[in-house]
Amino acid sequence: MVLNYIWIAFFISAFAIALGKLIFMGDTTVFPEIINSTFTQAKTAFEISLGLTGVLSLWMGIMKIGEKSGLIASLARILSPILSKIFPDVPKGHPAMGTMFMNFSANMLGIDNAATPIGLKAMEELQELNPKKDTASNPMIMFLVLNTSGLTLIPVSVLLYRAEMGAANPTDVFIPILIATTVATLVGLLVTCIYQRINLFSPALLAFIFGICLFVAGGTWGMAQLSQVQIEIVSTSLANIILFSVIILFIVAGMRAKINVYEAFIEGAKEGFTTAVRIIPYLIAILVAIGVFRASGGMNVIMDGIAWCANACGIGDDFVGALPTAIMKPLSGSGARGMMIDAMNTYGADSFAGRLACLFQGATDTTFYILAVYFGSVGIRKTRHAVGCGLLADLAGIIAAVIVGYIFFG
Repeated sequence: MVLNYIWIAFFISAFAIALGKLIFMGDTTVFPEIINSTFTQAKTAFEISLGLTGVLSLWMGIMKIGEKSGLIASLARILSPILSKIFPDVPKGHPAMGTMFMNFSANMLGIDNAATPIGLKAMEELQELNPKKDTASNPMIMFLVLNTSGLTLIPVSVLLYRAEMGAANPTDVFIPILIATTVATLVGLLVTCIYQRINLFSPALLAFIFGICLFVAGGTWGMAQLSQVQIEIVSTSLANIILFSVIILFIVAGMRAKINVYEAFIEGAKEGFTTAVRIIPYLIAILVAIGVFRASGGMNVIMDGIAWCANACGIGDDFVGALPTAIMKPLSGSGARGMMIDAMNTYGADSFAGRLACLFQGATDTTFYILAVYFGSVGIRKTRHAVGCGLLADLAGIIAAVIVGYIFFG
């Protein structure tokens, strides 16, 4: 229901802004641009889904091997004491526990091409436990919020873009990004726990939160000891080694369980293809709405308003140049990436706005895209508090990025 109102709001506000520009400014190009954006974004949504088809088929096939071999079930039993406190409605030892953990691990290591298919598999497993098939369950919402908060230990893409844009020290945003994304994840976790009335003082939950902080702190310290070249080598090598090791581990587990590994892979790959087709309408809906809003000039209206308020309050508008990245990030990953590059190109890669745009890019994930893809894959239409909790996590990440940005670069 929330997505319904947001989707309508994008179109209505875009029409109002475009009509105002036509009447009061005589801008005759705005409506053609809006219409062009609908076709462009619809094509983009289809291309994204088409691109996901192969990856989904691959990883759904690998996950099916892990499922039939019992490896995922074993992982779920090991993790149940901790994850059962965060997902109390998921039975202990359920395969979804292992799949969700693998998704979180892939996200933290920046292995996006594996994280999405594994996440979709986790959503299918959670949907099996869901008594209301069109309504998001509490475990689904918690899983989605932890995904949209975007906790990433190695923000490789941001560092690479900074290097390409001529930053003197591309890795200087590394620690600030980790701090901001950790804040976003913890706030998302805490807000969702409060909403779902999960005991925040459970020893297992406190241990999980402490574990996240310790893991991020250790990773931060370790990476801080390396040069930019070493970070790129270590992060890329680590991700690829882990990725291929997972594939080999699942195949070996299937051989030990004496299952037909090839047939299991084909069965899972077929499910991946079906899932990729199923999410196309949801992607088209959300990307077209975002494209229409951008083409109407709605983003510029928001930026001008924030700049005016900031100057009126006497706090300055140094951060405003980076805000398009922050506002676009929950809506579109590619759009936010373009905004980040534009900020570095306009203000300089080592300017405050350029660096802050990088912090925004790494602090959170594409909330609406993830909601559309994950919920769309299992036919969820009533999202309940998923959007609210996800956006609160995004807001916390953005605020943390601004504060950390001023501390490190202000």
